Amino acid sequence: MAARIGNINRRHDGWRRRFISERYLWLMALPGLLYFLIYKYVPLMGVVIAFQKYKPVQGFLRSDWVGLDNFRRIFDTPEIEKYFINTAIISCYQIVFAFTVPIVIAIMLNEIRSAAFKKIAQTLLYLPHFLSWVVVAGIFYLLFQSDGQINHLLVSWGLHPINILSNKDNFRAMLVLQVIWKESGWGTIIYLAALTGIPPELYEAAKMDGAGRLRQIYHITLPGIRSTILILFILRLGSVLDVGFEQIYLMLNASVSDVGEVLDTYVYRMGVVNGDFSFTTAVGLLKGLVGMMLIVTANRLARAFGERGVY
Repeated sequence: MAARIGNINRRHDGWRRRFISERYLWLMALPGLLYFLIYKYVPLMGVVIAFQKYKPVQGFLRSDWVGLDNFRRIFDTPEIEKYFINTAIISCYQIVFAFTVPIVIAIMLNEIRSAAFKKIAQTLLYLPHFLSWVVVAGIFYLLFQSDGQINHLLVSWGLHPINILSNKDNFRAMLVLQVIWKESGWGTIIYLAALTGIPPELYEAAKMDGAGRLRQIYHITLPGIRSTILILFILRLGSVLDVGFEQIYLMLNASVSDVGEVLDTYVYRMGVVNGDFSFTTAVGLLKGLVGMMLIVTANRLARAFGERGVY
C-alpha cells in the first residue's frame, strides 16, 4: 500500500514538473482550450432538452420529462423523410465533387514549376474562403437573377435568358459549385503540406525509369497523400448531414424549397421560429449520432485494410 501511494506521489510530481516546464505552451493553448470548453462542451448540457417537453420559463430542471417521445415524433413526421433525402443528396454531391476538387487542385499546383505563378495561383484560390456566405449569396443573386448581369450578357448575344436561382433542376448543382468556388482553394492547404513530405528521390527514380508526369502522379503522388485523403474523408463523414445552413438558407426560395429544404433549415424553422426546442434538439442529436456511427464504421474499415485511420 505504501509503495502504491509512493508511485502515485511520484507520478503527480512528474506531472507537476512537466506542467511547470511547459507552462508557456499551456498559456499559448489556453485560448483554444477555453474556446472548446465554452462553445463546444458546455452547450452539450443542453442536449437534455431532447428528452423533455422544454419550456424556457421552466428551464432545464422544471421542464417535464418525456423520454424518447421527441425521437418517436421524428419518425412519425412525414416531411422529415423529404428533408433527410434532400440533405443526403446534397451531401453526396459535396463529397463526390467538392471533396475531390481540392485534391486535384493541390496536385496541379504541385506540378507547377514557376514559384511566382504558383504563389499567385494559390493566393487567388484562397481568397474566396474569406468571403462570408452572405457576400457569396449576394454575388450570385446579382449575377444570376432574372435581370442580372449574366442574363443581360446572354440577351446582348442574342441568346435566351436562363433561370438558375428558381430552377429546381439547377439548385443543388449551384450549391455544390458555390462550395467548390469558395472552399476548394482553402482545402488544398492540407494536401499541399502532405505533398511536401514525399521524398524527391522517388520522382527522380521514376524519371530514370522512364515514367512521365501522369505515371508519377499515379504511382507516387497519390499513394503519398493517400493517408491524408482517407483521414479527411473519415472526418467529412462525421458531418455528412451538415450541408451548410447559412448557404442554403440564403439561397432558398419558394420555387426550390422541395429540393433545397434540408434538416438544418427545418431545425431553424421549427426550433427558432416556431419555438419547438425539444423536437429540434432531438433532430440535431440524431444527426450527431449518425455522424459518429459513420466515423466509427469508416475508421474500423480503414484500419482493417491496413490504413492508419483517425484513432
